[in-house]
Amino acid sequence: MIVILHPNTDENSAAFKKTWGYLSALENIRTQKHIVEGKFQKLTEIYLFGDTAALNKEIIEALPAVERVVRVSQEYRILGRHKDSKRITGFEYNGVRFDQDSLNVFAGLCAVDTKEHVEQMMKALKENEQICTRMGAYKPRTNPYSFQGHGKDCLPYVFELAGKYGIKIIAMEILHENHIQEINEALELTGNPTGVMLQVGTRNTQNFELLKTIGRQNEFPVLLKRGFGITLNESLNAAEYLASEGNAKVIFCLRGMKTSFSEPHRNMVDFSLVPAIKRLTRMPVCIDPSHSVGSREASPDGILDIFHVTAQGVISGANMILVDFHPDPIKALVDGPQALQLKELHRFLEDVRITREAYEKRRNLAKESKTAK
Repeated sequence: MIVILHPNTDENSAAFKKTWGYLSALENIRTQKHIVEGKFQKLTEIYLFGDTAALNKEIIEALPAVERVVRVSQEYRILGRHKDSKRITGFEYNGVRFDQDSLNVFAGLCAVDTKEHVEQMMKALKENEQICTRMGAYKPRTNPYSFQGHGKDCLPYVFELAGKYGIKIIAMEILHENHIQEINEALELTGNPTGVMLQVGTRNTQNFELLKTIGRQNEFPVLLKRGFGITLNESLNAAEYLASEGNAKVIFCLRGMKTSFSEPHRNMVDFSLVPAIKRLTRMPVCIDPSHSVGSREASPDGILDIFHVTAQGVISGANMILVDFHPDPIKALVDGPQALQLKELHRFLEDVRITREAYEKRRNLAKESKTAK
């Protein structure tokens, strides 16, 4: 059961204290409080776990701070929609809005290799008015002898350069809880010039202890990639692990499914699921065209496959794009064959803009049709 309080409820108010006191005293019920930041207001949601079927909804709705109560009858208790279209979606972090209406592009290096390449990437982003990027410091690899990333050694100059070029958020995969501490220390050392979005890679989607640890911290939002060999339901429940520990600032990322039917692409592109995830949950949805396609092949029309599948996700309503670029893909230490070149950044962003405009026209048409009924 979800108890939604009146907007901007003050936790020091008598109304809140009476409401919280009543809910905390319920037998066989565990309470958990979440703050949900909307565009114009802050909402407090209180989650009740346990034998909630026996609770009287009307009595709880009569409590002084309560706006309404939503009964949960399906999975994704915290992140799910539960047939309540009025619940806020998304969050704001370091001045950037993430919800099911926004669209943010995170173009950058799959793996940090040299300081020079990091600066070239961020300079190109600034020239194209971009404020988000991806930078891999910790890299899980199938081959134990492959480059594993520079780890904490590259964090100071990555963060300093982000500040220099106005990058507000860096999406960065972590593999261990110690990496959160290393990121925190490097941000503090450099004067907090940027923000970090913790990325959970496809191999760690079901690393439940890591998910719990990430979920217990509320400073950094989380980008969770779909597991490449599990069902969508299992992956969405992995996101729920994060939220159940307290951090509901989660973005769900589609990155293609690992299957023998994916050829000639690296993975089977699953971007048709964007609207389904937005219907089932309140999470913004990200797409990763680079790891879905895995190459720089182009169709006879001259458009790269990565551009085409990106358009498929954007036309379906994607809210974030995670895409690999590199100043010199041949020299990239990780996934060079799929990285786009810096000279292609402007064209990529323009292609995204055109496709997003088409999506917004489609959405407006749907609204007009609904109103006409």
